[in-house]
Amino acid sequence: MSQITREKMDYDVVIVGAGPAGLSAAIRLKQLDADLSVVVLEKGSEVGAHILSGAVLDPSGLDALLPDWRSMGAPIKTLVTEDNFYMLGPAGQIRIPSFPMPPLMGNHGNYIVSMGNVCRWMAGVAEGLGVEIFPGMSCSELVYDGDRVAGVVAGEFGRDPATGEPGAFYEPGMELHGKYVFLSEGVRGSLAKQVMAKYDLSKGHCPQKFGLGMKEIWEIDPAKHREGTVTHTMGWPLGKNAGGGSFIYHLENNQVYVGFVVHLNYENPHLYPYMEFQRFKHHPMVADLLAGGKRVAYGARAISEGGYQSMPKMVAPGVALLGCSVGMVNVPRIKGNHNAMLSGKAAAEAANAAIKAGRQGDELADYEAEVRGGAIGRDLKKVRNVKPLWSKYGLIASLLGGGLDMWTNTLGFSLFGTLKHGKSDAAATGLASDFAPIDYPRPDGKLSFDRLTNVAYSFTNHDEAQPSHLKLKDPSIPIAVNLPKYAEPAQRYCPAGVYEVVVEEGKEPRFVINFQNCVHCKTCDIKDPSLNIVWTTPQGAGGPNYPNM
Repeated sequence: MSQITREKMDYDVVIVGAGPAGLSAAIRLKQLDADLSVVVLEKGSEVGAHILSGAVLDPSGLDALLPDWRSMGAPIKTLVTEDNFYMLGPAGQIRIPSFPMPPLMGNHGNYIVSMGNVCRWMAGVAEGLGVEIFPGMSCSELVYDGDRVAGVVAGEFGRDPATGEPGAFYEPGMELHGKYVFLSEGVRGSLAKQVMAKYDLSKGHCPQKFGLGMKEIWEIDPAKHREGTVTHTMGWPLGKNAGGGSFIYHLENNQVYVGFVVHLNYENPHLYPYMEFQRFKHHPMVADLLAGGKRVAYGARAISEGGYQSMPKMVAPGVALLGCSVGMVNVPRIKGNHNAMLSGKAAAEAANAAIKAGRQGDELADYEAEVRGGAIGRDLKKVRNVKPLWSKYGLIASLLGGGLDMWTNTLGFSLFGTLKHGKSDAAATGLASDFAPIDYPRPDGKLSFDRLTNVAYSFTNHDEAQPSHLKLKDPSIPIAVNLPKYAEPAQRYCPAGVYEVVVEEGKEPRFVINFQNCVHCKTCDIKDPSLNIVWTTPQGAGGPNYPNM
């Protein structure tokens, strides 16, 4: 790398990722000082192209950042009017009343939104304040000045697909240097992962836990559409095989978001999360809602679920981790966008104060203190035991014990103290020989769809004339280790059909990586039992092109 010469540009703050955290940071920096130079680098083809979230938005983060957002044309219109929670069985459902639940679980005052569209709007606000935003600019590596992070390399193109070395049409990209660098890459960001490893930021904290969220947008019969209705379910079809649940949100224009989350600490390597989602849609309650409708979009992404116990140290010299790079999702509420926005605001305030004091490249300790001791920490601390209870004792224990714990936490104490998370999601994977394979019904093409057909509705695309961004530490492991021990679960846990084990008559099995299908969910980097797959950024603008997620 030292032989490559790149142009350099200097900014006060360099922000990687145009999600709610990164854009909030950019906006707040300019609110505090219009003369600060701020750049946001986004790997998607446009802002919002890689944003996938449920989403029911708690507006508290936006209220703190842009108090006048309601009069600024924000695409936030669909107020939640009805809140339902069901426990599903194979042929029916039981509605769980809302009155036993703590007030924090209610959705009164929240909005059903497309976070992709919210981010597009926030980008317009940021640009109006003078922020420079560059989409299609993947950040492929960090730049160091001694022990501190001083910037990033962005916009590199043209490496040879076979060797990974600069090819005939290589473009080296640029080095963008900042007094501070903010990493707001979302879950399991490749640069944030490097920073956490280099500075040992997870020391003293629980391992991060994750879920896989899959989502479809459906246009349904107007007679069945109830704008503002929010429905969550648990139980069937997952049962004891895995934790997780579903969401169905009725937004405007006769559309509904239909989503399904599978906790990635499941043991049975035969589990096929995508097919659990497809099977869910055949439940009578869901099938009746979707009958006669059409699926218009699909996508998937990992969700940080570790919460309060799993947040690593958030700062190192010259760099701060924001939003889902830290893991700020309130799991029982299924909400994290408000905390992402608050984290961006807090990081901006800490960086602005440091720059005004003549500092640069140090640790923004004030940012971390605000996250842990402020609104974000209070939000996550109240629900910190729900996920560990679910992981250790199952769904019913989580509902009863977690509900009781949330109630007592509203009074300032916990019956359980702070429970710890166990092993990582990769280490939780059991041996294939210890579990029975699961027989999944074939998709019918009306309610359920095969994986590759659905991936087409993510509008994902990668230039094939580049090295695969999905790296194997040891190319022999998928066939020599994962196949005999775990029935190579990458074939099933990937929601985009990236990984295949190809068996041809008379030949040894081959592990094939179809990186063009990748929707950047990062599940492979999380769940591979041998920790052999490393997700890195592809060339800029590659990946999904979500229209309304």
